[in-house]
Amino acid sequence: MGGVFLQFAGTWHVAAAASNCSVFRNVKDRMKSSTSTISFTPEGDLAMKLVWPLADRCQEFELLLQRTGQAGHYMAVQEKKDLRVMETDYSHYAFVHEVQQTERESSTAVQLLTREQDVSPKILRDFEELLTTVGLTKDELVILPKTGEYQCTAASR
Repeated sequence: MGGVFLQFAGTWHVAAAASNCSVFRNVKDRMKSSTSTISFTPEGDLAMKLVWPLADRCQEFELLLQRTGQAGHYMAVQEKKDLRVMETDYSHYAFVHEVQQTERESSTAVQLLTREQDVSPKILRDFEELLTTVGLTKDELVILPKTGEYQCTAASR
């Protein structure tokens, strides 16, 4: 794994997302910006902790993705997830593409991760243009509102 990719570690805000997953489509209008904390194991695997604010609590998910040998590409065998960092400048934004296979469906998702909750209009436009390249549409996109005062962090579980 290239040392430069370790710069991807740290806290990211999920500023926008799109997916053709049926669960996502049912909840996307109620979603708020979440926080994703990325770290790497000594073996180079990617550990992701995602915290979503819900109406009355914070929902936390943890995922360990194994490196594939290709920079920015990770897989979670148990969850049948394939995650790729499509584009990043490490300090402001990242476009992440995820494909998940379940018994019921195969789904595609993309997320716009930002270091700050504010996202530039240019990065947002670039992210919207990316949707068609992974087979998604603008109807499946949600720009997530900021979480405001009620923020979910590891401390607020």
